[in-house]
Amino acid sequence: MSDRRPKIGITMGDPSGIGPEVCIKALAKKEIYHICRPIVIGDAGVMIKAAGRADQKIRINPITEVEEAKFEFGSIDVLDMKSIDISKHVYGKVSAEAGRAAFLAIEKVIGLALEKRLDATVTAPINKEAVNLAGYHFAGHTEIYAHYTKTSNYSMMLAEGNLRVIHVSTHVSLRKACDLVLKGRVLEVIELAHKACRELGMNEPRIGVAGLNPHAGENGMFGTEEQEEIIPAVMEAVAKGINADGPVPADTIFSKAKGGIYDIVVAMYHDQGHIPLKLTGFEWNADESRWESVNGVNITLGLPIIRTSVDHGTAFDIAGLGIASEKSMITAIEYAVKMAENR
Repeated sequence: MSDRRPKIGITMGDPSGIGPEVCIKALAKKEIYHICRPIVIGDAGVMIKAAGRADQKIRINPITEVEEAKFEFGSIDVLDMKSIDISKHVYGKVSAEAGRAAFLAIEKVIGLALEKRLDATVTAPINKEAVNLAGYHFAGHTEIYAHYTKTSNYSMMLAEGNLRVIHVSTHVSLRKACDLVLKGRVLEVIELAHKACRELGMNEPRIGVAGLNPHAGENGMFGTEEQEEIIPAVMEAVAKGINADGPVPADTIFSKAKGGIYDIVVAMYHDQGHIPLKLTGFEWNADESRWESVNGVNITLGLPIIRTSVDHGTAFDIAGLGIASEKSMITAIEYAVKMAENR
């Protein structure tokens, strides 16, 4: 009988950050192996060290090809890139070597997914400065995936609980972000949102579209982008049979979505969408001056392959201490599985 669990490739992220640790902790959960066949792409030595720092009694099974993986709980299959000199490895430091190792794992997992040897990919956090020091000049994971999959129309989606957000623009200045609020792009993102929700099992997703300006422009008093670009995009989406509503003022739309009125929100720029997601998914422990919980998932839509990711950074300040939360990694794996099954 064939094993129908999807094969999920998970990159270790920056080896000097918490990526390897959250991979270890997530794959130490037996329930993960009930839903998928996971394989880590990275450096076996780094993963062995991370398991020790996280106090996880789990074996690392170094392999050179996906087909060698055993997918057995209690033993993590690591496609060993041999990209780090473990004798010189340190936590919490930006370096070109770490950036190179992180980048090579991403490049490898994308290639395996394009070859259909993996059903979906999940990424642990990278340090953008380290990647650029290594000579790879990309703004982030999203841009790397777009480049290697030759994708021009894509967008970032964040999810935490029942709150989901997709962005018209991401890694650009706020001044430029306003200029990118154009009818064609807004319509494109509404369509990506509709398709993504369908892939997550929603038959008739409800899409809320945020305004750009205060009070969604107040009929042109505070800006005309809503009247000239956003409303025409929403009207065209509705004409295509998509259940889209907006523009809705940004100061209320996310509360409505969290309450269940919308299945996903189209945000106009990076922070408009990121702030509400991280407010609900991140919990700061003031007494201990650390993150108590970091949850949420980042999904790149529009690609020919599935890519989900943790919605947090490398956390160099706590790397190697064994206290990083694996919640976001577990959520990212669960989303990847769900999308692979529906796709």
